[in-house]
Amino acid sequence: MEEYQHITHGFEPVFDERSRVLVLGSFPSVLSRENRFYYGNPRNRFWRVVAEALGEAEPAPGDVEAKRGLLLRRGIALWDVVESCDVRGSADASIKNVVPADVARITGAAPISAVLCNGGTAARLYHRWLEPVTGMAAEALPSTSPANAAWSLGRLTERWSEALLAALE
Repeated sequence: MEEYQHITHGFEPVFDERSRVLVLGSFPSVLSRENRFYYGNPRNRFWRVVAEALGEAEPAPGDVEAKRGLLLRRGIALWDVVESCDVRGSADASIKNVVPADVARITGAAPISAVLCNGGTAARLYHRWLEPVTGMAAEALPSTSPANAAWSLGRLTERWSEALLAALE
């Protein structure tokens, strides 16, 4: 079994002054940390789900600038609940000794009106660490992780589309 390591997030949130919806993951995976951007595991369905949920003409964006552009163009901020923690590999279930992200960096600069969490771990961590700061309840969405095999791409896209479009109204 992998050893615990104390790891700092390592890259910045995506947002600007027009961001209205904040999407939060828990903490970057090993591949995301190596790629220095969100959802860097090619098997993670996040980028494909978000692009399809928003009705984008193009398939999932491929490079970091295209991914950042998609989010900002649509008023979506993206970050993780945890700034640093002890973790084994990419296992959300192993996260301990949490230092929460300074979510006020985003909520103080952008008119965030909805918070969506990518998976149950992100939602639990948000509720514990960040909801008292933002004063906003979060909607937990099914994880786009490849570990969430119970949700097909179609079901994920339908559920995420429903939540994103309602939040962006």
